[in-house]
Amino acid sequence: MDDIIPATVFLVGAGPGDPDLLTIKAARLIGEADVIVHDGLVSDAILALASPDAELISVAKQRSRHSMPQDAINVLLIDLAREGRKIVRLKGGDPFIFGRGGEEVDACRTAGVPVEVVPGISAAIGSAAQAQLPLTHRAASSAVTFVAGQCKGLSDQDWSGLAGIGRTLAIYMGVATATDIADKLIADGVSPALPVAVLENGTRPQMRTLRTLLADLGDMVVREKIASPALIVVGEVAAHALAHDMLDACRALANTQEGRATGGKRVE
Repeated sequence: MDDIIPATVFLVGAGPGDPDLLTIKAARLIGEADVIVHDGLVSDAILALASPDAELISVAKQRSRHSMPQDAINVLLIDLAREGRKIVRLKGGDPFIFGRGGEEVDACRTAGVPVEVVPGISAAIGSAAQAQLPLTHRAASSAVTFVAGQCKGLSDQDWSGLAGIGRTLAIYMGVATATDIADKLIADGVSPALPVAVLENGTRPQMRTLRTLLADLGDMVVREKIASPALIVVGEVAAHALAHDMLDACRALANTQEGRATGGKRVE
């Protein structure tokens, strides 16, 4: 086995779920792979493109729990490459946007294993496109920030510059902490009346787009039983989305919560 030249590990972005959004190179590599090490968010429709002879290894993770620790995934990829097998490490979205692709690239390099990254359409890009929600808009936003909603120490971070007039905030993995996120943004000075869209199951047949105001975000997630995978978009651009529209219905609620959040003073 020591004489076998390590095979290349291909870190492939599977996009947000729709197989039609795969790059041509990604689809080809999936079909040619001997073994596919895939995340849980990779859709069955995409896994169906694999060869019938391919070995499929799931390293699915759930909130606060991994079926296989990241270090073990790194070792698995290196061991498979040293066996000379054609490997695709298949990741939801894009490998380098909250996909831990950088860690796996570093591990392969350190082990002397060739590695190549094939980009994918990120959840934010794909979901926003299907919802016809422009992440940038000449009249509404000239900046976009991607953040992870499950980040540690949320209360210690300053989010005041991430959302507001002329800016878009795209929040991954934020469903479980939606109330805390909304409270934190409002506490850091973001208007409770700022539009918000939640894009659930982006690009998949069961996709839902729901729109409300920042003050109502946490309540809407509970009320509408929103589940992961879902992307939260905060900013004026959310008002452009094709969505189940709750903006007008939530104005009075937002004003009430706004007064509460600002000590009785309404923020205009």
